[in-house]
Amino acid sequence: MKNLKKALQWIDLPPIFIAYFCVIVYYTIFRFSYLILGYLIISLLALIWHNGIRICFKLSMILLVFGTLCLGMKHQETKDFARETTVTQITPILNTLQVNGDQVSFRGKSGKQIYQVYYKLATAQEQQYFMQLAQPVILSISGQLEQASRQRNFNGFDYQAYLKTQNIYRVLTIEQITKITPKQSWSLPLLRRKAILFCEQNFPRPMSAYMTGLLFGHLGKDFDEMGSIYTSLGIMHLFALSGMQVSFFIDFLRKGLLRLGFRRDVVDLFQLPFSVFYAGITGFSVSVIRALIQKILANFGIKKLDNFSLTLLVLFIFMPKFLLTTGGTLSLLFAFVISMFGDRFESLPKYHKLLAESLTLSLSVLPLLILYFHNFQPLSILFTFVFSFLFDVLFLPGLSVIFLLAMVTGFRITEVNIVFQWLESLIKLTDSWCHYPLVLGKPTVVVFLAMLVVTGFLIDQWRNRKVRIGLAFILLSLFFVTKYPPIPSITMVDIGQGDSIFLQDRFNQRNILIDTGGRIQFEPAQKWQKRKTSATADKTLIPYLKSRGVGQIDTLVITHTHEDHMGDLLAVIDQIKVKKILISQGSLGNAKFIELLKQTQAKIQVAQVGQRLKIFDHYLEVLSPLTQGDGKNNDSIVLYGNLYETKFLFTGDLEEAGERELLAQYPSLVVDVLKAGHHGSKTSSSEPFIKAIRPKVGLISCGQDNRYGHPNLETLTTFQKYGVQTLRTDESGAIKLEKNGKSWHISTVK
Repeated sequence: MKNLKKALQWIDLPPIFIAYFCVIVYYTIFRFSYLILGYLIISLLALIWHNGIRICFKLSMILLVFGTLCLGMKHQETKDFARETTVTQITPILNTLQVNGDQVSFRGKSGKQIYQVYYKLATAQEQQYFMQLAQPVILSISGQLEQASRQRNFNGFDYQAYLKTQNIYRVLTIEQITKITPKQSWSLPLLRRKAILFCEQNFPRPMSAYMTGLLFGHLGKDFDEMGSIYTSLGIMHLFALSGMQVSFFIDFLRKGLLRLGFRRDVVDLFQLPFSVFYAGITGFSVSVIRALIQKILANFGIKKLDNFSLTLLVLFIFMPKFLLTTGGTLSLLFAFVISMFGDRFESLPKYHKLLAESLTLSLSVLPLLILYFHNFQPLSILFTFVFSFLFDVLFLPGLSVIFLLAMVTGFRITEVNIVFQWLESLIKLTDSWCHYPLVLGKPTVVVFLAMLVVTGFLIDQWRNRKVRIGLAFILLSLFFVTKYPPIPSITMVDIGQGDSIFLQDRFNQRNILIDTGGRIQFEPAQKWQKRKTSATADKTLIPYLKSRGVGQIDTLVITHTHEDHMGDLLAVIDQIKVKKILISQGSLGNAKFIELLKQTQAKIQVAQVGQRLKIFDHYLEVLSPLTQGDGKNNDSIVLYGNLYETKFLFTGDLEEAGERELLAQYPSLVVDVLKAGHHGSKTSSSEPFIKAIRPKVGLISCGQDNRYGHPNLETLTTFQKYGVQTLRTDESGAIKLEKNGKSWHISTVK
């Protein structure tokens, strides 16, 4: 600590300045943009202006060393990403192992590399083996290495970028396990795995899920449904191991040792190995390690912003990629706000203090929350205040005692499971009252930085009424710009093998969603093989709609009743309100579809030929079906519109017979942009149809490497013959048309 103080005296700047500039340099290297670079230069110039060239020179020397290390790490990352190897043996990291039906996934080590591994289980016995595996093993395997999927939708999830933050550069799909060799070793992750299995095998659900979540930071697939409810209420962060758990266990340890007569300096030293142990059994999460470092530094008398700054610099050493993760960024922002404004609440009564802290933290992280998740539950401030008490004061200490008692004596207290059943009933009831959060959209980089600055000033100047009102108005204006995009757009969302097209008017005045996509389900041969899966829309369509500020859909058109067009209907309605659903008359002959519509509780309308849906400067008109059909491909609702002087035709899965009927009814039909029918199948987009309507652009929605071979070569040849510019989601990801001046500008994700 003395050397650290001397170093800080040499530079003659508070640690927060060093941390501040290190963060900017870090993002300049790992998330480069000219905006961030310009911000770094302006910050350095401001430092020179206020503190002189000498201090700036010293800081620049530190930043040069720090930047060099970051560049070296990025260069090594590039080398590791480019490296192709053959893996014949893999050692599973047991505390990452998850079994879902007939699929097992885990992170595994081979040599110095870590891989994300997937394996399809062959038997129920093999499934049981991996579910109960708590001993290190070496798997001799044959398999295929590939790169993880990149971002496929605008504002969408980039799996490859996420794995890179975990130092994983390849996905390994095991085709066959030829040998399993037990391995004698001991590690903290292994201990964590055994503790999680002990909880799951000895305590009933949902009690076991709360025990593993609060004590060890593990929530299995069985918690997915409740997890989504906690997320919609804005209180899922209560399960993120952080300061609450760290304070509880560290304070308990310190008080216990001090009461046993140990000297304070001995207790401080003993806290170091205990901190490593606790970090290990909780999965070395960023938030836990951050809280542990802050606790250790506090014991040495380093408080407030100095504590936060040094914690940040230490994390750069031990977890250099932590700021590239959502959890790491949120954890550091929480810590900064508490360090910056915590003193203001010390004079308040206990519960007033908790409420003030909850309000300040919620407001502070709001820009970051909408950047990552695009929505906010205003009542989460109240929910956090109430449920934090339950989790902190009752569940955490109670479950700790129950777990230790069962481990030491074998006596299991399972009767309290009813408390968690009641809790989940209460959570579900609360969710039914306020299920839909406030969707705010995803801000641009400039707007996001402005939000951060304005929010900081707003909290700092809260007691100044005039300033507070002015800053609040500016902040609301920034939220308005984010929620109401000024440019009209039409987006073919990449939802895999299916269709989903979203039309959004300027400032979100009106919108139309054509189909929701959905996964065609193939029932497994045996019950044990059945996987718990989420809707495709949960990771594709819904995040995109929320990123565009869409909390309500005016008209949802279900073109026909095939799963790949309407299978995710309930998933969409569960997260986004829908005013009206437009269906074909023939769809009403499908009993399963009727039951689905009843569950939506939305207004249902049967499409009529000639019906018009107002959008942009004109409308979409229903051209087909001309007669009542069977709700299948040729009964698709066909929509046509002259939108900003460009003629669009959306055909659902219309096939050749339907195309002939359409041309017979509308012989002079002219099209500029065609949404190709049936994913580019050879049964659609027939040559006579394309020759007659002469589209300039053809949009094809189909899944990457889909089993049907869409789009068909015959269709692509027809498009080429008639000069149709072809855009495909399997190759380009999502496709967006934005009204730019007098014309539509086309952009793709890839």
